Amino acid sequence: MAEVKLTRWDVLDYLDSEEDMALYLDACMEEDSGDGALIRSALNNIARAKGMGRLAESAGMTRQGLYKALSSEGNPSFTTVIKIIKALGVKLHVQAAN
Repeated sequence: MAEVKLTRWDVLDYLDSEEDMALYLDACMEEDSGDGALIRSALNNIARAKGMGRLAESAGMTRQGLYKALSSEGNPSFTTVIKIIKALGVKLHVQAAN
């Protein structure tokens, strides 16, 4: 029987461009259950792909503050989320759900 070799999947391997990051965040916003956990996780992944230190500086936050806000225990304010999204260089938009 042939041996199967598996590698660990990491979303960071697929967040190569601004467009990839925006599409990923958009998909996570669509699928979030309403508690924000999936959106927070997506923002954390995108922040890691871009570089936490650089993003924290662009958002006007400390690196530690960014890590805390985007951790699984984090509960960032809407203002913090907007700062992070702007620092990522993406825009939020709203459309009718129907």
